[in-house]
Amino acid sequence: MKWSDALTLGRVSNLPTVWTNTLAGVVLAGGALDGARLVPLMLSLSLCYVAGMFLNDAFDREFDARHRPERPIPAGRTSPNEVFGFGFGLLAAGVALLAWIGFGTPGGTGWRPVASGGVLAATIVFYDLHHKHNPLSPVVMGLCRMLVYVTAAYAVVAAPPREVFVMALLLLSYLVGLTYVAKQEHLGRIGNLWPLAFLALPLAWGAGAAVEGRWPAALWIMLAAWLVYALSFLKRRGPGDVPRAVGNLLAGICLWDALVMSVAGSVGGASLALMFFALTLLLQRRIAPT
Repeated sequence: MKWSDALTLGRVSNLPTVWTNTLAGVVLAGGALDGARLVPLMLSLSLCYVAGMFLNDAFDREFDARHRPERPIPAGRTSPNEVFGFGFGLLAAGVALLAWIGFGTPGGTGWRPVASGGVLAATIVFYDLHHKHNPLSPVVMGLCRMLVYVTAAYAVVAAPPREVFVMALLLLSYLVGLTYVAKQEHLGRIGNLWPLAFLALPLAWGAGAAVEGRWPAALWIMLAAWLVYALSFLKRRGPGDVPRAVGNLLAGICLWDALVMSVAGSVGGASLALMFFALTLLLQRRIAPT
């Protein structure tokens, strides 16, 4: 398999959004961003994400042959067995790394990140297997991102505070709206717009959190403006507008994480998330994000 095809299969332009999810989970749990477990944790969750993207193409190969023949498998540049092998191998490596974080690092939290990572891996595979004809698949996708927050939190503390789970639920709501758009990308249009109301819930929370200070206020304005910009492509509905909307909404995850971390008091984490937001947009120019 060529590197270019591996990068395409893994949709690596979205990896910075996984990194900001990880940072947010650590910050919400009260962990330090300079901790020794942070980089291995980001690597582990990145492996799980890329594995999910590989498996998505492998399970969707017949659909892609009809609707997206340029993808690496239907184009004949790699085989389903090879992609399945890499996908499950990367997923196992990600969970194994979580085991090392839990049991092999000083102050590790034991089985907790492994258990959470195992649930994440199972949810990823379930989504990839059943998302095409499952009306609740946007919720399952949201659960995957929610579990990134939770797994990151359990990697640094044995009992994460309530804020971790509240913010994870709001992230789930964001992903439900985003995934609904992404599921209809191949149609070049959006049938119903009401599921996009799920994007309003985290935005409403952000409006209340904006009173916490200048950083939260500025980041909420940025997030709100970005969502309006991203959704404007759905109103136009010209060629390629739905994929543009999806890519921009994916990049917006970084802005959401920046807002969450700023409210939690981590200006450093919010600043990193803004850098990763810019990196996501840059990578999306080279590698299709959806």
